[in-house]
Amino acid sequence: MTYRLCFVCTGNICRSPMAESAFRARVAEAGLEGLVEVDSAGTGDWHEGEAADSRAASVLAEHGYGTEHVARRFEPSWFDRLDLVVALDTGHLNALRRLAPTESHASRIRLLRSYDPAAHDDLDVPDPYYGARDGFEECLEMVETASTGLLAAVREQLEGRAA
Repeated sequence: MTYRLCFVCTGNICRSPMAESAFRARVAEAGLEGLVEVDSAGTGDWHEGEAADSRAASVLAEHGYGTEHVARRFEPSWFDRLDLVVALDTGHLNALRRLAPTESHASRIRLLRSYDPAAHDDLDVPDPYYGARDGFEECLEMVETASTGLLAAVREQLEGRAA
């Protein structure tokens, strides 16, 4: 049975596609392709149908990650097929909780940096969109760091299903 997760930010052109691409690579490195499905979306439709921000794409490419992406909006009906919804900041977390049809669905939403023990109470991935390119580098670094803990949590869930 496939484990499905979706990363969510505001417009789905910066943070969430970066998280999707980096985490998909971690899943492949771990030999979990076919067992884990990774995608991303935005809380709004501002950039629906657009490619990732060129700065996000260039940072991803420079670090060896895939850059193919088309922005889309998160739909509440997706909760039924998703095992985990990963918000990139508390604003996204709150927006997703408002969209969740039930408490069970809302319980599937987590902040990405909650998987990074070094993050402590600083759980938001800052939005790099209005800043310089170094903000995209910082975003990717935060995503990569949190991905280690997220992968361990997903692996644990997969093992729990097999038991």
